[in-house]
Amino acid sequence: MVILKRNLHILFLRKISFKKVLNAVNVYVSYFKSLTFKNTYRHGFPLSISVEPTATCNLHCPECPSGTGELKRFKGNIEFPLYQKIIDEFAPYLLNLIFYFQGEPFLNKDIFKMFEYASLKKKIFTSTSTNAHFFDSESAKKTVKSGLDKLIISIDGTTQEVYEKYRKGGDLETAIQGIKNIVFWREKLKSKTPYIVIQFIVFRFNEHQIPDIKKLSKELKVDKLELKSAQIYDYKNAGSLIPSVPKYSRYEKNTDGEYQIKSKLKNRCKRLWESAVITNSGDVLPCCFDKDADYDFGNMNELNFSEINNNSESINFRKKLLTDRKQIDICRNCTEGLRK
Repeated sequence: MVILKRNLHILFLRKISFKKVLNAVNVYVSYFKSLTFKNTYRHGFPLSISVEPTATCNLHCPECPSGTGELKRFKGNIEFPLYQKIIDEFAPYLLNLIFYFQGEPFLNKDIFKMFEYASLKKKIFTSTSTNAHFFDSESAKKTVKSGLDKLIISIDGTTQEVYEKYRKGGDLETAIQGIKNIVFWREKLKSKTPYIVIQFIVFRFNEHQIPDIKKLSKELKVDKLELKSAQIYDYKNAGSLIPSVPKYSRYEKNTDGEYQIKSKLKNRCKRLWESAVITNSGDVLPCCFDKDADYDFGNMNELNFSEINNNSESINFRKKLLTDRKQIDICRNCTEGLRK
């Protein structure tokens, strides 16, 4: 059986166009102007968006508001006509489409149709993140045939005992078999996609298994292993979760012995220019830290993104961020730039 070599950069570049590059230039020019002149206007469309297939999940991860049941907004599936409207407007400009915000994407019955529409029909680079509990042989085959470019699979332990400390309600063997099914069909169909990543979120209780996950990743023939630092909401009282190895932690102890975020909260954020999040109900949000859609800029059931992009809600949020970011509660636990 022929095993194709996969290069993520090549997969990405094959979907680039002049119009997308020009849009990216406009976005970054407007961002750098904002740093100098406090200009809150965004020229162009975001380069990357996250579209939420569903906010429902089959697992109960303790640091996820969907898993804990604490998510306050609509938890169901995005309607396909709304999704199609979003993609149609963004397609000429979009460099990256992420099928994830909260929830398990493969709980949406239209997920394969969603992948195909964006990746194969609209030529957008696509990725998603999953707990891999829904990859029986048929679903794995559909995933490979859908054109999805990048597949991130969360495996946070190499034994069931450790794995279920965070992936509560999950079964490690089911997830591993799901990966095997994806790899099998990718090889059988001689497909260049998806590029498969195992994501291992490092906590104190699983950091000793880092050598084991490296070994497992090689055995499963995935393309990459990513060791990711965890976002912890109540980090001041969660010392038992924070890794002992500093490079895997977004937090550090201060002189009082309490944990604090490593990052310095500067009055700037590139995300507000280069990306956006769209929920399962169509709300446009500033970023993925706004779990409950408290900073809704507008809804794409009612408006086009071009009407939301620089409306008063968007402008006012960017202005507050550029002048006193600490006023914004979702920014105060922002660890962007520290993820491994």
